[in-house]
Amino acid sequence: MTQTPESLAVSPGDRVTINCKASSSASGVVSWYQQKPGQAPKLLIYYASTRPSGISDRFSGSGSGSDYTLTISSVETDDAGDYYCQQDKSYPLTVIQTSTKTCLCWSVQCHGCFLNSHPLAETATLEL
Repeated sequence: MTQTPESLAVSPGDRVTINCKASSSASGVVSWYQQKPGQAPKLLIYYASTRPSGISDRFSGSGSGSDYTLTISSVETDDAGDYYCQQDKSYPLTVIQTSTKTCLCWSVQCHGCFLNSHPLAETATLEL
């Protein structure tokens, strides 16, 4: 999975789009997560376009095949953080890594996180 852009500097009220391209068809089984410093990833979207209960309708997902998009319709200061796309098709276990943490995820839920020193994941950082 490859995300673009890597970093975004935006203002409150802006419309934000983050793109994710899979190396092969993800068949719509793509999730999006938001992570803030010191916190575990939070699920925003699963199955490409479905929002879990409690997630603002400002967040929406779309896409098919190998191309997917996360859109924030009117960004707020509280939206600052790292955003990840995840393809759930290939393996039951997905590892999401940042520069300091590794989080283990099954299906559309992330579980335990632990510290690490070898980042691997593609991220999109939203700065306000």
